[in-house]
Amino acid sequence: MIGVAEKLAKGYDMVLSHEAVRELDSILIRKTYPKETVVLNLHEVCTDMYIVEIGMVRQFYYKDGRDISEHFSCEGDVVFCIESLFLKEPTTLLMETIEPSVIYHLNYSQFQQLCDRYTDINRLYRRIVEQDLIVSQRKADSWRFESARERYERFCLEYPEAARRASVAHIATYLLMTPETLSRVRSGIL
Repeated sequence: MIGVAEKLAKGYDMVLSHEAVRELDSILIRKTYPKETVVLNLHEVCTDMYIVEIGMVRQFYYKDGRDISEHFSCEGDVVFCIESLFLKEPTTLLMETIEPSVIYHLNYSQFQQLCDRYTDINRLYRRIVEQDLIVSQRKADSWRFESARERYERFCLEYPEAARRASVAHIATYLLMTPETLSRVRSGIL
């Protein structure tokens, strides 16, 4: 049976040595969460990277009394609050389960120690961070340069599972539109 570390590496088109897999698997902590459970709360310091094995989570923030979805993550995705994790400062993002979920916690300090010892784990880490930066840049560009319809079409293409499984309200805030605007976009009016 394939372990979490092997699945993670495979998701980034990598193969880890048997020793690296064993070491990485040994520091992963498996947790089960019911639907709508906060995994990382406002003003906490993010000390872990999270690997979604089953279910779906979203990262969000509050603005003017509303919660705004920042990111969706499904099976196989790695989630973390980059600024809080790297700077060891309280986060402005929250993370909650949208569905009942199984999430592996990967302590960042322990992971960094493995990165120092195993070049293949270090390459995996680099790919994870690179992918996160690419996702952030694409989202920023989408907000700046695309119409509401184009943003929705890109979302459906790049995140088909989130488009299918997340609520209309959460998707609308992610796309910076109201649920009514999203309904018009989906029906072809916009």
